[in-house]
Amino acid sequence: MARQVKRLSARSVATLSKPGKHADGDGLYLLVDASGAKRWLFLFRWGGKLKEMGLGGVGSVSLGEARDKAVAARREVAAGRNPIDVRRAAVASRDAAVTFGEFADKLVADLSPGFRNAKHRAQWSMTLTTYAAPIRGKAIGAIGTDDVLAVLTPIWQTKSETASRLRGRIERVLDAAKARGLRTGENPARWRGHLDKLLSKRRKLTRGHHAAMPYCNVPAFMADLRRREAVAALALEFTILTASRSGEVLGARPEEVDAAGKVWIVPPERMKGGREHRVPLSARAAQILEAVAWIRRQGDYLFPGQRHGRPLSSSAMEMLLRRMKVENVTVHGFRSSFRDWAGESTSFPREIAEAALAHVVGDETERAYRRGDALEKRRKLMEAWAGFIGNHNMAGVVVATAARRAR
Repeated sequence: MARQVKRLSARSVATLSKPGKHADGDGLYLLVDASGAKRWLFLFRWGGKLKEMGLGGVGSVSLGEARDKAVAARREVAAGRNPIDVRRAAVASRDAAVTFGEFADKLVADLSPGFRNAKHRAQWSMTLTTYAAPIRGKAIGAIGTDDVLAVLTPIWQTKSETASRLRGRIERVLDAAKARGLRTGENPARWRGHLDKLLSKRRKLTRGHHAAMPYCNVPAFMADLRRREAVAALALEFTILTASRSGEVLGARPEEVDAAGKVWIVPPERMKGGREHRVPLSARAAQILEAVAWIRRQGDYLFPGQRHGRPLSSSAMEMLLRRMKVENVTVHGFRSSFRDWAGESTSFPREIAEAALAHVVGDETERAYRRGDALEKRRKLMEAWAGFIGNHNMAGVVVATAARRAR
């Protein structure tokens, strides 16, 4: 019997626009939808009924590839097997081989370009590796509620913040797996309406997590601090004056400072919220930067460490507090001291004080109407804070250190 001549060509596949099924021969059809979308179908009879098996869209499967798939499907039919069932079994077998750990690692790699910094990526990797270890070897499609609870329950109250973030990351991984066709059904890591019925309400961090000095005690502390001849002392005073996070100060570079405008511009990648933050410099803060400039060499940070090209140690300011015998107070806690002072002792609006701390205030609509960062209003606030702390002269500070660094 003569072989049936194929009816379609690469050109006709590209130009056909009439909706409907267009036969190529031997059960292979090109289906053109009313929208103009095109996909391949293999039609065969099974159990006395006509069945349709999709072979993919024209954009991803060429005419030659569609014919090869149709040939393979016909062989299955000839062997007494339903090609649709055969394909489903193959997909299920493939999916069973994908573990939670493998998929999570790949997802973190795919998402990492959108992370704020390397530390953020490291946190994702650590939680999904260390804390999720019990489920890393299990098939991603087989993860259930009991598996998620087995990971979360041991740390739910003892490490509540970490546990909450871990739950959210597991939920993200499982949602991505479902989008890839590796899972079906509800997400067992979902909180609302699911895990919130099975886990107790977690303990949230309170404001007292970072021990703060009562703002009324800060002026006396500052007078003592200014008698210290050390870069750490200047860095700590600058941190307090600007109500900044220690990491933002320690990572600061000279090029971030607009000396003429008396503004320190912290780039988005170094901010916790991922947004640029302009810090108005009080006269005292600007004076500190002039002082450290004498001990800074080219390539150094604003507050240089002992080694050239390296910043001051991340523990330097905390250690200074200990040497000053200041107990139960952290560097970060001075942000709370500033906020309490602004709220209780001044008439500055709440949103100005929050903006000084680089906090997001209000919903999206409210923020849209308040597009500026109120720099000049914040400048008045920071000058008032510097005045409250006490604006003494810097005579003698870091002179000895400067002489050593200059040699």
